[in-house]
Amino acid sequence: MNALATGLLMMSTVGVAALGMRQTADVNFTREFPLSQCTFSTTGRTSHFVLEPGHTLNLKDGKGVELTITVLDATESVGGITTRVVEERETENGTLVEISRNYFAICDGNKSVFYFGEAVDNYKAGKVINHNGSWRHGSNGATAGLMMPGLPLEGARFYQEVAPKVAMDRAEITATEGKLRTPYGALEHVVETRESSPLEPGAVELKAYAPGIGIVRDADLLLVSVKPAPRK
Repeated sequence: MNALATGLLMMSTVGVAALGMRQTADVNFTREFPLSQCTFSTTGRTSHFVLEPGHTLNLKDGKGVELTITVLDATESVGGITTRVVEERETENGTLVEISRNYFAICDGNKSVFYFGEAVDNYKAGKVINHNGSWRHGSNGATAGLMMPGLPLEGARFYQEVAPKVAMDRAEITATEGKLRTPYGALEHVVETRESSPLEPGAVELKAYAPGIGIVRDADLLLVSVKPAPRK
């Protein structure tokens, strides 16, 4: 296994130090990744993340908030890297709140999924009011973050977004063999994360990812349905 695979798959304090990645003072969250050593794919799946066009997830919180996540049959070049576009559409009581187009790619060597930015449209009364939260790898000091390691390990800490003053979400894996009951059904071997951001001190969101599905919990939102990608 090469240095890149060792560092990104392990993603522990020891693994990160061995690879020479820069650690932050905030509890050793890794924020720099040797992307140049990766060959990226825009289609495929890893243990807990799916980038197959047509793959669609629907999550609800039972209080009127609904999130639909769709892997689009579209790619986007971001900072010279071709990425897959994943659309997130959020509504509250049927009213559109936000549409974001997120950019992901899989590192072939270790199956880690990297996040290269997003284009955000925020809505009010059916009209776009701003694009707050938008960022792109390679622009305005922003660089790609790690969305999901190819081999998730409990205790791993890493930045998912590295866009200073805009988006600095970071995650800690708190479990890799979790169980979760959702409206979709009971799920096992779930990777659980605790997300925070230095831009929002004290705020924490719990998320969970299931094998062959992807995200199944986003704070209070739980998975309701899965539409698999069409077979080719």
